[in-house]
Amino acid sequence: MKESFPHQAYTKLSAAYAAAIDTKPHNAFYDRPAVKSLVGSLGGRHILDAGCGTGAYTQWLLQEGARVVALDANEAMLAHARDRIGDKAEFVQANLEEPMPFLQSSSFDGILSALTITYCKDLLPVFTEFSRVLKPQGWLVFSTEHPFFAYRNNNLQSYYETQELHIPWKGFSVEVVMDSYYHSLSAITEALSSSGFLIERIIEPYPAKEFEAADPKGYEKLMKFPLFLFVRAIRR
Repeated sequence: MKESFPHQAYTKLSAAYAAAIDTKPHNAFYDRPAVKSLVGSLGGRHILDAGCGTGAYTQWLLQEGARVVALDANEAMLAHARDRIGDKAEFVQANLEEPMPFLQSSSFDGILSALTITYCKDLLPVFTEFSRVLKPQGWLVFSTEHPFFAYRNNNLQSYYETQELHIPWKGFSVEVVMDSYYHSLSAITEALSSSGFLIERIIEPYPAKEFEAADPKGYEKLMKFPLFLFVRAIRR
């Protein structure tokens, strides 16, 4: 397996990430409420948690009655997910930038991928593999950094060019430089369309009210400009 682009950062960050993920405002009160609003009924469904991290979404999917395969490229993050979940889900170490022959075609009802595709340079093969493993009319729900935020915040010279980002992260008590990729909105939507998906919804939500109490300044910023983009797409 090829080492993922942010491998070193997440290895260093894994313990702090696991400790903070349930209460960190951008995850708990911004990303998760929006993602959950797009997922729908889960009882009895077979779901792929693609980029499971330390297992917060995996746990929620299981609590909602889903059968879950959870994969992540980073072994340290997966170790924390296994500690959290035990044997209630199937965990697999895998890089989304590579084919996943261990997953059967047309075998999943849905795929949840939260804040993960930003670590993949070329989105077309990622979405094509998602399309392969989904049943017809299966759904894909994902979140990612909003292209408009990334373009403005990083003072990029080209909106259209997919390019590397190396951003200092200080929000998890351990400072790391996080490696990721910037994708324009059209890079995301065209890759979805070309891989057989029909975009059902794109949302730019406000943060949940709990965010304000936890981080008033961050809440004020998110009430004026989005940080993440949320998409629900259906396999045609």
